Amino acid sequence: MRIIGYLEHPRLKVTVFKMDNKLSVKFETGMLEQTYKFRTQSGLEGIADIEKLVDTSFTSKVEEQFSQMQKHSFEAFERLLPDEEEDEFDTII
Repeated sequence: MRIIGYLEHPRLKVTVFKMDNKLSVKFETGMLEQTYKFRTQSGLEGIADIEKLVDTSFTSKVEEQFSQMQKHSFEAFERLLPDEEEDEFDTII
């Protein structure tokens, strides 16, 4: 797999990879990532075609999914590490 380019986005890091007959687009933000894989075919052969495919509507849906992923991650941590009542300090006289 090799990197064939990056797509500009104000909030996400978007990397495009190529391996054999597949193009992969990886979106990253913070500790989360999403990868979409596409078979190369007529009309979808390189970075220019991926730029057309990954339009505003596509990236908007990716960002919505990141919001859901973040929510699920936070909820899982809350189940794992529930809030404990704060320990009160001993009174010092």
